[in-house]
Amino acid sequence: MLTINESDFQRLVQFVKNDYGINLSKKKQLITGRLSNTIISMGFNTFQEYVDYLIKNKKPEDLELMLNKLTTNYTYFMREESHFDFFTKTILPYLESKKKDRVLSIWSAGCSSGEEPYTISMILKEYFGAKASMWDTRVLATDISQNALRAASNAVYDESSLKDLPPGWKSKYFRPAGQPGVYTVSPDIKSNVIFRTFNLMNPIQFRLKFDVIFCRNVMIYFDQPTKEALVNRFYQATSPGGYLLIGHSEGLNKDTNPYKYLQPATYRKE
Repeated sequence: MLTINESDFQRLVQFVKNDYGINLSKKKQLITGRLSNTIISMGFNTFQEYVDYLIKNKKPEDLELMLNKLTTNYTYFMREESHFDFFTKTILPYLESKKKDRVLSIWSAGCSSGEEPYTISMILKEYFGAKASMWDTRVLATDISQNALRAASNAVYDESSLKDLPPGWKSKYFRPAGQPGVYTVSPDIKSNVIFRTFNLMNPIQFRLKFDVIFCRNVMIYFDQPTKEALVNRFYQATSPGGYLLIGHSEGLNKDTNPYKYLQPATYRKE
């Protein structure tokens, strides 16, 4: 395994933080462990050569590879189920009564391999039932990782990802994918999700303000100032009365957070 000196470590940490908001300042061991083989396979002998190359060239495919190595995209359907319970019982009834144009604007920010936005889409289908065709419920799903978005668009998942689905949902919303224990999302659910590449460090300039933003288990990689700046951008992009849902392992500073706290990991713009 290669070693990284303090100077090269700090250069890489600052580069990743400035461009992606990800805080690696306490991750020296993770960096050396996860990048050493990649660096050697690329033909570099030292971290210095690799960091020099990365910062100078900024090739998207090399940056993508680095980010995939250093961040974990572990997720599954119905993860943190209490959010989806609140979404079904509280948020959707409110939006159904409020949205006279029958257009919902929901964003899965940091969608990883697609389980979250597809879960949201299935819940919308269940909630509106026969009325679903009368509503525009398309979910915007974004991620910085092209690999994650490709996997999300392919929508192929193994049995373990589906283990927490409510009874009957697997047969209702999934189809066998050609090999035992592997499934793909049904066309009506798949077509209800729009995937886009987006870096959460960038200004948020989508056409509509959002009724609900899911950004769960993404800000664990950010330091406090980066997190607060992102939450403020989310707030500006949220409709009055709209909601922000974050991961249960995350928390917002009550003194600087512009949203109203409702319950753990659940906030609202008044």
